[in-house]
Amino acid sequence: MLGVRIALGGCRGRESLRSYVKARSWLSSMAAVQPQSTESSSRRTCSSFTNPAVKPVEQKMGPVCSYNEWDPLEEIIVGRVEGAAVPPFSIEVKANTNEKHWDFFKRSGGCSFPAEHVERAKAEIEELCNILRHEGVTVRRPEPVDFQKEYSTPDFTSSGLYAAMPRDILLVIGDEIIESPMAWRSRFFEYRAYRPLMKEYFRAGAKWTTAPKPQMSDELYDMNYPMDSVTERNTLAARGRFVTTEFEPCFDAADFIRAGRDIFCQRSQVTNLMGIEWMQRHLGDEYTVHQISFNDPNPMHIDATFNIIGPGLVIVNPDRPCNQLSMFKKANWDFVTAPKPVFPDDHPLWMSSKWLSMNVLMLDPKRVVVDEIEKPTQEMFRRLGIECICVSIPFANSFGGGFHCWTSDIRRRGTLETYF
Repeated sequence: MLGVRIALGGCRGRESLRSYVKARSWLSSMAAVQPQSTESSSRRTCSSFTNPAVKPVEQKMGPVCSYNEWDPLEEIIVGRVEGAAVPPFSIEVKANTNEKHWDFFKRSGGCSFPAEHVERAKAEIEELCNILRHEGVTVRRPEPVDFQKEYSTPDFTSSGLYAAMPRDILLVIGDEIIESPMAWRSRFFEYRAYRPLMKEYFRAGAKWTTAPKPQMSDELYDMNYPMDSVTERNTLAARGRFVTTEFEPCFDAADFIRAGRDIFCQRSQVTNLMGIEWMQRHLGDEYTVHQISFNDPNPMHIDATFNIIGPGLVIVNPDRPCNQLSMFKKANWDFVTAPKPVFPDDHPLWMSSKWLSMNVLMLDPKRVVVDEIEKPTQEMFRRLGIECICVSIPFANSFGGGFHCWTSDIRRRGTLETYF
């Protein structure tokens, strides 16, 4: 595990603090919240949230600027389902999908997803874009691409997937936008849909980095990776064995989640230790990348397991407990356990689970975009003093993501601070 630096955390802005303090009485009564001593609680006054030794970094707002998951949102990229194709049923796809859908991938790999499903998902995402614009957010979109086209490299042949989940490929750290290398062969050329936007942001002054592109030869994958049962997968993950090897760096951006100077990530089926190490070295001493882990038989993307929604406030998945809670307790962070999702069992989720219910998008510390059907999740946010903007995207969910996955925030109004 990469080294962990723990500093006294801080709350960005009085508005965030007021929302946080308003929710304290409810948080303290929930079993989901980690207990704190009376002394600890009494210390958490307004002045104790900011570490005087670490000054906020004052920067002029550029075309790309985002330090965390909750500062007021100004600009965002929303993905597209147009041109999406079912990925070929390769070893890494098999390791990241539910066995009940394997026949679907075997039968449909390289072809388009069901046409009606695509059209309904497209309409849902268009409505999401309209709602975000209504809330004052600038919405940008990737270019339409035909992902059914087959391509070859010296190491493999594949067709594509989609440009539906910008959170998977784009990671914004401050004024820099980082293109992740990805780990599925079907996502090798996904970056092409975003290149016009990347060039525009670069010309306007943003930093633009592309992580080392992996070869994706057979050496990157454990071609004998056993996956016959959930129990077997859980045992392997606990031992640190995943379908991706350490042949070369690989990571999906969605395995990283930001809280100012501290970035939290997981080793997963698509993010290896070399990828995590590349990120830490690239970001340098100004940031600390903390590797955390969960009791998860199939880790892939952190934001439906551990979703930071405010300074020192995290939604956690009760089915996938975090193994490093003690270090967060030392920093006086609070955890709220996500309610069980109510998403219907008979609706297809080809590349995800029903825990997309906690895959929410914060517009600012007091507003969140949440699924219209997930009433228990909405009630949780209301008890926290956060207004719910309810949107329905069940057909978009089928493609593997919720509101956080379908978007990548490009600009939030805030400064670089320490919360941990």
